[in-house]
Amino acid sequence: MSLFKNLLIGAAVVAGINYITKKRPDGTSLVDEIKDKAPEWMEKAKKFGSEKVDQFNEKKDQFRENKKETFAGNTPVNDSF
Repeated sequence: MSLFKNLLIGAAVVAGINYITKKRPDGTSLVDEIKDKAPEWMEKAKKFGSEKVDQFNEKKDQFRENKKETFAGNTPVNDSF
């Protein structure tokens, strides 16, 4: 049974590789398209990551300000995080 399962998995992998490397009528393949668009996707990912870091830092600063206002007169504020 495991031999049959391994044969099916191997056939699926071979079919997938054949599909993504098969040349289209314009002479390009799916792999070529991915290679061409990869730098653009990296720039988008870097921009997205920096936006999320900025949003996180804003939320962190808001949290710290709210914490200082809440505990201003009652308890010393530990700003170590």
